[in-house]
Amino acid sequence: MRFLTPNRRRWVIIGLIFCAIVLNYFDRQIVSVLKPTLKGEFGLNDPGYALLVNIFAVCYAGMYPVAGWLVDRFGARLIMLAGIVTWSTACLGAGLTRAFGLFAFFRGMLGAAEPLAFPSQLRVVATWFPGTLRATANSLSVAGSSIGAIIAPPLVAWLTLTFNWHAAFLVPGALGLGLAVLWWWIYRDPPAEMAAEMRRSNGREADGRFTWPELWRTRSLWGILCIRFISDPVWYFCLFWLPGYLQEKSGLTLAQIGMVGWIPFLAADLGGVGSSAWSDWLVKRGLAPLRARKVMLTATALCAPVCVLTPHLPHPAVTLALFGIVGAVCLSWLFTLSVVIAETFPVGNVGSVMGIAAGFGAAGAILFNTYVGQVMETLGSSQIFGVMACLHPLAAVLLWTVVRPERPKNRMNSSCSPSAA
Repeated sequence: MRFLTPNRRRWVIIGLIFCAIVLNYFDRQIVSVLKPTLKGEFGLNDPGYALLVNIFAVCYAGMYPVAGWLVDRFGARLIMLAGIVTWSTACLGAGLTRAFGLFAFFRGMLGAAEPLAFPSQLRVVATWFPGTLRATANSLSVAGSSIGAIIAPPLVAWLTLTFNWHAAFLVPGALGLGLAVLWWWIYRDPPAEMAAEMRRSNGREADGRFTWPELWRTRSLWGILCIRFISDPVWYFCLFWLPGYLQEKSGLTLAQIGMVGWIPFLAADLGGVGSSAWSDWLVKRGLAPLRARKVMLTATALCAPVCVLTPHLPHPAVTLALFGIVGAVCLSWLFTLSVVIAETFPVGNVGSVMGIAAGFGAAGAILFNTYVGQVMETLGSSQIFGVMACLHPLAAVLLWTVVRPERPKNRMNSSCSPSAA
């Protein structure tokens, strides 16, 4: 691997993370694409399906803060490896079982493993890339989330219709184990001189890190937790309910979902990467990095309320178009909020903050999933889309009023002292 200079290696690492997150999202998306099939297989109704989704989400939410701590403690290389191996094993297990109890267990195992990827990914971006490339590198690596959601409908439908629903779990599980081998072989931490240069380029050489109690006393942590809690449920709806909604409310078949169900997720991916590049462009034009992210996120949040039109314009093509816009908003926020964390907190805390925030986001999704499962069968979908229309604009208000750069006071004081000068 001598041909991999540090500058080349970092982009290869981003490529591996991209592939890992593709599989990460593909694995979680299988259930939503097969919602009617699995409901028939296991005798579930909508509240029962919501329970299955929440088994995943509860484990996902509970593990995220632990995942962030693990990354800050043991590093990205080991924790990403553990995540890929465990979630791939869980996917294989779900494909091999025929009992609902075991199937639910493996979905919970998947939920506990998948959070390990994202604090690891953010730690890699924060340590390998300067501020002028950070949002772009971050968006390219986590773009795997929507690519996984894009390829899931056609590939899951093809595997299921060609073989059976078990094959839709077994194939990505096997691919994940192969990727784990590549990750362990290729990933290394950046050289010391490169890591120091990254800190200098971002003005972070004397940041230090917050202790765990100090971290919880920062205003920005609570702001980011609230933002994720209220905005993440919209993306979870896209992942876990939209494919089923298109089949059960818009009349599409599983084969048709395979042909067109990927469209909102492609739009989401393009929007998320494009908006991240725009925010980096604003930084290059002289806008402060954190302010550039806030400007971009606010602009995208203004587009989120279009989802309220969904039940009033029920044609499948309109639903796909509206959720292409909504998905772009969701991924713009998910991609760039990670960058906001990296520009708000010391590098030594970004894994923990990412983990805690994503756990809160999943907790919000758990509540929203339960609400959707009840309302979808009783009051219909209009109320659901009305609630979703308000969530990102509210998150934008919190972003401007609560989130600010946070530095440990002892480090700030020492950096201003004569000895530090």
